[in-house]
Amino acid sequence: MDKPRLVIVGNGMAATRTLEELLTLDPDLYDISVIGAEPCPAYNRILLSPVLSGEQSLRDIVLCDEDWYARRGIRLLLGRTVTRIDRARRRVLADDGTQLPYDRLLLAVGSRPVVLPVPGKDLDGVVTFRDIQDVNRMIAAAATHRRAVVIGGGLLGLEAANGLAARGMAVSVAHLAETLLDRQLDAGAAGLLRRNLESRGLTFLMARQTAAIVGDDAGRVRAVRFADGSEVAADLVVMAVGIRPNAALAEDAGLYVDRGIVVSDTMQTYDPCIYAVGECVRHRGVAYGLVAPIFEQARVAANHLARHGIGRYAGSIAATRLKVTGIELFSAGDFAGAPGTQSITLSDTPGNVYRKLVVKDDKLVGACLYGDTADGAWYLRLIQEARPVADIRDRLILGQAGNAEA
Repeated sequence: MDKPRLVIVGNGMAATRTLEELLTLDPDLYDISVIGAEPCPAYNRILLSPVLSGEQSLRDIVLCDEDWYARRGIRLLLGRTVTRIDRARRRVLADDGTQLPYDRLLLAVGSRPVVLPVPGKDLDGVVTFRDIQDVNRMIAAAATHRRAVVIGGGLLGLEAANGLAARGMAVSVAHLAETLLDRQLDAGAAGLLRRNLESRGLTFLMARQTAAIVGDDAGRVRAVRFADGSEVAADLVVMAVGIRPNAALAEDAGLYVDRGIVVSDTMQTYDPCIYAVGECVRHRGVAYGLVAPIFEQARVAANHLARHGIGRYAGSIAATRLKVTGIELFSAGDFAGAPGTQSITLSDTPGNVYRKLVVKDDKLVGACLYGDTADGAWYLRLIQEARPVADIRDRLILGQAGNAEA
């Protein structure tokens, strides 16, 4: 009897993790095809920063090479973009004419970087930071040019800035807000982070709105101009100002899309034959761009694709870490402290250590750590489990070692 056909569109971390989970549950259930737009095998996207800085290579971060798929009888199609989903005939069509029929379809098409709609955004030397091709462009630029401007002081922006500095470039970071990582850190931790990065040679231009990217007569970037009229010289400009879910393919197929492919707690779209996971989806009004929630989604999707039918994804409390060697930071939950919360803070500026814990109704609801993050996992578990902390509140700031019995 012929096996049902599973087609996976996308060959990134979400697709690979779902596939691995599915093969663990039932390796022989499906005839599987995987189609990905990138020409290389699946790789760990969160380790692009060490590749940029020169600490690792693409080979080091590959998740599954082509032999891995071949040994499992999985058809792998690389360098091909799916342009249409024909739901009536249950098939996907690619830009090279490939047609893949499916009984179940998994969309793991990720996200795309936001490009600021400013004059000069298409100049030579303006790049984003999303995939290995972007990293290769930055590495090539660093070999022949000196001055870089990174637009965006979030996680990706700081990782790009650190990597370019490690390759010898003079790097300025322009950020719209007053503090770095304003969505991941409070002002106390952000101040310590900025001081650390400045000691590495990075320059920060805070509260700056990019108005235009200025080019030379040859069509290459030469400067970034801000709304206040000031300019900073640049041979390379990296836009790291956010991501948007890739939902156009699903929307064109008539699936429900609302700033992402809308999925249920079983990771199904509004078509019961089609599942979606990763940065392309929106679940209970939230889109996740961090790896831990995406892996949780993958586990649930695999459970249902394997016909176990018992997994549910109820959303995630995501934790943030910065992938810059020598810098330890962690945040989770409501670290800023909404009305009705109380904060417990420990600040050792000379020692570069900062802790802020946020409590509400005798439960830990947020944590922000800088310098010493060893207790991050313990605090995250307390937040996720919503455990009462009244009996250890006086010692909560001491971490797990100070609360051995908790």
